[in-house]
Amino acid sequence: MMAKPAENKLYSIQHYVKIMLFISFSALVLDFAISITSITIVKQQSTRSLQDTADLYINQINKDFNYINHFMGWTLANDENVEIMQKNDINSTKFIKANSDLFKRVVELQKIYGPDYNFFLYFNKLDFMSNFTPMNMKYTEYQSLKNQIIKMVNDRSIYDQYYSNWSTIDLMGTYYVINIVPYHDTYMIGLISADDLILPLHQLNLGENGFASLVDEKGVRITSPISSKGTVVSGDEAHSIVSDFMHTRTTVNADFTNASFYVELIIQFGAFEKIMIAQLLIILLAVIIACNLSFILIYFKKKVLTPIKSFSYNLTFWTGDGEPLDVESSKIFELEKANKQFLTLVTQIKKYKIDIYERELEKQRIQLNFMKLQIKPHFFLNCLTSIYSMAQMQMHEEIEQMSLSTSKYFRYIFQNDQDFVRLEDELEHIRIYLDIQKHRYRDAFVYQIRQSDPSRGVKIPPLVLQTFIENAIKYAVSRETQVQIALTVDRQFMDEQFMTVIRITDTGPGFPQQELEQLAAGQPLDQTSGTHIGITNTVQRLEFLYQNKAIVHFSNTAQGGASVVLWLPDPPAEPLRMEA
Repeated sequence: MMAKPAENKLYSIQHYVKIMLFISFSALVLDFAISITSITIVKQQSTRSLQDTADLYINQINKDFNYINHFMGWTLANDENVEIMQKNDINSTKFIKANSDLFKRVVELQKIYGPDYNFFLYFNKLDFMSNFTPMNMKYTEYQSLKNQIIKMVNDRSIYDQYYSNWSTIDLMGTYYVINIVPYHDTYMIGLISADDLILPLHQLNLGENGFASLVDEKGVRITSPISSKGTVVSGDEAHSIVSDFMHTRTTVNADFTNASFYVELIIQFGAFEKIMIAQLLIILLAVIIACNLSFILIYFKKKVLTPIKSFSYNLTFWTGDGEPLDVESSKIFELEKANKQFLTLVTQIKKYKIDIYERELEKQRIQLNFMKLQIKPHFFLNCLTSIYSMAQMQMHEEIEQMSLSTSKYFRYIFQNDQDFVRLEDELEHIRIYLDIQKHRYRDAFVYQIRQSDPSRGVKIPPLVLQTFIENAIKYAVSRETQVQIALTVDRQFMDEQFMTVIRITDTGPGFPQQELEQLAAGQPLDQTSGTHIGITNTVQRLEFLYQNKAIVHFSNTAQGGASVVLWLPDPPAEPLRMEA
């Protein structure tokens, strides 16, 4: 006898309601946990990136402070102009000439570190205070500074606080950072506004209400809390429970060496929490819909299925043998299908959320790469080495030209924080860079830069052309044959708009075939050995700033040299910012 096939087990509507609620609440809890974990990881990575940026800024400022401190000490001890001023009357010709010569020397230092730094010299015996740089502070602040310097010199307990140590000082309600270096009865003072010192960190994206500030040894903020958007943020404002939940704050501190103050970064990324809240609301809405559907099913069973069951029972009396009719029941296929669609929706939401996080991380990575390209210590050291070599050979004119070119080169790099600059400024920067390289390679290469009249006045992203020019210098220039580097700029009408066409060619060995194939396919080049970072990052910057409308074409010329052609449309009306 054959066994009867096992029948599919049937369940009541209450069973499906319980399963539906269990799955919904489990998805809600799981999604909440995943969201919290994802946001925590992303915020930690963002915080670490900002910490690295702050450390980079602190290290640079420490180097500037140390050099300025050394410069002031050396000047007091060794500069003969200071000795002449000490021994003569302030109205004498020798005093005035020495003061003028020392002024010129200190102004050269200010050109290197920027016009924000001010330098003063105070002679206690003469009761005379001289300013050695073009002063950018108010006269009332200058008077307040002089009075406080006199008080510090005569009061040893106050003076010890400022002796060869960068500290804060309040001048008529404006905070400055000051350093006093003594030598016998003469004092040299270095001064910079606290707001000017912290200005580079204001460019970081610390969130809608995040800001960077300097804090003195008493814990008082001495700079205005300004966000990356340029708005003043109240650092001590009250927060509600909902506001604190949606805008969690993270504080990062970084200390200076030989200074009584430190940097405080208040990071407040509200976008991550808003995404989580939006997703949780969607999940909660789905749970509410599931609950309402459960109540509808229960109501449906009570008002519809129960009367149908009673009617089916009554139908048994119409059968021949008096047994109940076999009324097949459904397993509610529609609800199972809706559940699958809901799970698909949850998957799509999670995928969309992860995609947003990855884009934010990619934007931060591009910004950090851009900052790395701006800071080239090896190039700076090569420039100093060349100047040193010229000094040994007493090439005075070449030293002046090389120093001026190096100063202009690094001033353009470190002071350029815009998405787009004038094409003429970028070309002038390229000329300065090539002139510096000419001092190193001599007659190993020649260059030519041509710009058509229609292209004058257009704007392009900064330091884009330098990347490809550096690549030509690095791979094309050799000591064997003279290389020709050409850069031409023109305007063409294509795709119903005017575009700036920039062509950079050289007569070197050209691109390797494998790299050309990768560049043509849009694949990133191998960066494991630290090379090709500039080309890859520049292409990504152009895609981001021009919203994928810029075109970059790499090829080799018929003579074998490398050729790079850029088609750049006019900048968007509202250029995008690469925020951290």
